[in-house]
Amino acid sequence: MSSENHSHGVNTPLDWIRIAISLFLLGFSIVIVMALIATGNTKIASDVHPAAAAVILWVCIIWMSMVEGGQCSMVGLPPIDRSLYKESHPKTWQICEWGHKGDNLDRYLMGRQFMVIFINFTISLAGAPLAGAEVLGLPQWIISIFLESGIAMVLTNVIIGQLTSQVNASHCMLDYINNHFMTFTYWVAALIEVTGVMHTSYLIRIMCYWAAGKPVESNEPPRDGIQNLWFWGRVVWSLGILGFALAVTLEALFKGQTALWEGVPEVVGLILFFVLMCVVGLLEGMQIAFFAVSKLPKSERGDAPMALKTCECLFKNGGRNLPGFMCGRQMTVTLCFFIIARVTTIQVNEGEENIFGVSNTFQNFFNTGFLGAIITTILGSISWQLVASAFPIAFLSNPIVYVFLQLALALEATGICAAAWFLALIQKKVMGFQLDEVYVGTPEERAAKGHADQVENLDMGTNVLGHAQMNKFGWVEGSYTDRRERTLRNIKDLREQIKVAETEDEADAFREALRLEVSNLSRVNKEQETSMTHIDVEDGTYDA
Repeated sequence: MSSENHSHGVNTPLDWIRIAISLFLLGFSIVIVMALIATGNTKIASDVHPAAAAVILWVCIIWMSMVEGGQCSMVGLPPIDRSLYKESHPKTWQICEWGHKGDNLDRYLMGRQFMVIFINFTISLAGAPLAGAEVLGLPQWIISIFLESGIAMVLTNVIIGQLTSQVNASHCMLDYINNHFMTFTYWVAALIEVTGVMHTSYLIRIMCYWAAGKPVESNEPPRDGIQNLWFWGRVVWSLGILGFALAVTLEALFKGQTALWEGVPEVVGLILFFVLMCVVGLLEGMQIAFFAVSKLPKSERGDAPMALKTCECLFKNGGRNLPGFMCGRQMTVTLCFFIIARVTTIQVNEGEENIFGVSNTFQNFFNTGFLGAIITTILGSISWQLVASAFPIAFLSNPIVYVFLQLALALEATGICAAAWFLALIQKKVMGFQLDEVYVGTPEERAAKGHADQVENLDMGTNVLGHAQMNKFGWVEGSYTDRRERTLRNIKDLREQIKVAETEDEADAFREALRLEVSNLSRVNKEQETSMTHIDVEDGTYDA
């Protein structure tokens, strides 16, 4: 992707107006959150010390930036031949050697999902206000909007800890994780997964694949007897933990021993808990379903009216509604996480009866919010993602999906998170991040040098470059011939899609894709001409 696209959020005067407003809101949010902590008006600041709460808050936000940026890199780098960056980015190479072996990427993502939710819970404990908190003499309506609603914490966490890192890590994957902070983050995620705490999610995945009539996909050979015992033992262990976590949390809710706002009935808190978990799950599943359906031709999107209407909305604005939804979704999910943390965080003070009569040690552990994070990760996040992955069209047929798509787009349109673009530019400059193409070239350049991206279901049209009997002239010709054929097929398909487009916005999206394919065809021809000049026809070698 070009640098122009990389910084598309800071190009126009309107972009800068949105950024200025967003920066003001972010700055104001940080000030009142830190003032809240300084006056001991958060749980950790009150129970431990304001300085401890401030340190925990910013350590978690910084760690969140690595967790989010690391995900972009770990998911984006598998197709690229690791030998291309072994020398320039040794730490990135080592992390990917671990993380891209077998099914390790799935394991990392499983552990990482729990980390995101647990870090959000911890940030809430460090920065969310206690009941009746006042700060800086602000009027109650400002406190209600920014503090009691969680908006101030959400803006601070989402803009600094999530969106800024995602902007840069999406294009500077190699640089972003080339450090031991990511090494540490990777192994923490891997350790969480190996404990088996989240293994209920694997059971849900197996059930979803079974219901969809699909075989469970794996990059590893079938498990033997011992491996099966180890796997299913952890599934049972995870089910037990999930059941216990639900029992403890519901007991605390019914007894009024959570951080739920004063005056809110316990039954309302219980309903709020499950409703918000469904909202989080719906948004998590929407993300998966949208990415799945974006790869399908119109003819394969089914005939459900609501699913087609949702797809039509995604194609509006030249296809820009999908990334717009992702930004609005991030804000909404994080806000829900903070409210869920408030509802489920157990607060049993000294002298009060412990949940189920456990010891003070166990009760202090319950008070950390760990159990709420487990419930939310499994039932409010991963489960919905797996269902949406198995049944994307059916998932989009739900009218509530369309409603939340519109809400997410409306939230993104306000520009409330636009500061992330500005902060990303600063981070990129300070950290010296470069686009990945600087180090490993474009996909076309990598293919031309015999390091074609290894993308599933994508025929690159090349043989194994290192074969002793390979004729390099044949490799170059075959590579560009196949690429040209694929591009021509894409052009033909896009022209057909334009003819059957139901709306002008959808047709415009296909026309833009057609323009890019035509441009790509011209580039392929030019690259082949350039490549031919590097071939020594007499000895059949290729000078890369």
